[in-house]
Amino acid sequence: MFWRKQRAAIEGFHPLHRALVLEQGFSVSLPRDQWEPVVQSLARHADAVKRRRWRMSPRTSRVLVPMLRVLAADMPPEGLLSVALDMRGGKVPEKRGPERPVQVSRPILSMKEWFVFDPWLRMRAELRDGSVVELSVTDRIRHRKYKKRNPRGKIKYKHKTKTVQLVSVTRRLGKGAAPQPPGTPPPRWIQVRVKDGHRFVIRANAKLLGPLQDDELRERILHVSTEPFRWTPPGTPVRRAQ
Repeated sequence: MFWRKQRAAIEGFHPLHRALVLEQGFSVSLPRDQWEPVVQSLARHADAVKRRRWRMSPRTSRVLVPMLRVLAADMPPEGLLSVALDMRGGKVPEKRGPERPVQVSRPILSMKEWFVFDPWLRMRAELRDGSVVELSVTDRIRHRKYKKRNPRGKIKYKHKTKTVQLVSVTRRLGKGAAPQPPGTPPPRWIQVRVKDGHRFVIRANAKLLGPLQDDELRERILHVSTEPFRWTPPGTPVRRAQ
């Protein structure tokens, strides 16, 4: 009976919320104001669902929802906000790269290495100033499995991982707009590139040694997201009048 009530609660969630619970992700583009019902539905999850199999990743409330709020605040009502969210984790076969042998020295006898790339969040927002922001967060996990002989001659097998979180934020300015270099450089852990073309493109990338706690990751994402906007100070037009 208890599980039937929880299933009924899930059926009452917003369709995107329901897809996140049952399929662990979604990919969709919606006008700005249509995201608010999704956020309100997600806020009810913890009270309505207790069973482990239907729990959501804390990244949903601690990273996704705050980023939705931040981007929506700078969008016009008709602007599209696109989100591709994948909460299946790094154990999905298609996210795993090929294995390769690694040269070793004793006491390690042999080692294999492979990488898992988990692009779990991508967002795109059309802002009211005419620019477009794209954001992506990817977990890159290095796996190393090796065979080692200990001092007593016994052979043991070890498996170690190292996680790096890659954050990329790209801002395409409106047609005819030109950026203005900021007065101070970005932090050393953020790389910024500016590309001149039909439209100026400002891209900020960061490689974060992790895995970071969700709250810290959110703050780092916001910090990286700030960099492309430092090239257009407040009051500076980013789209010329037609």
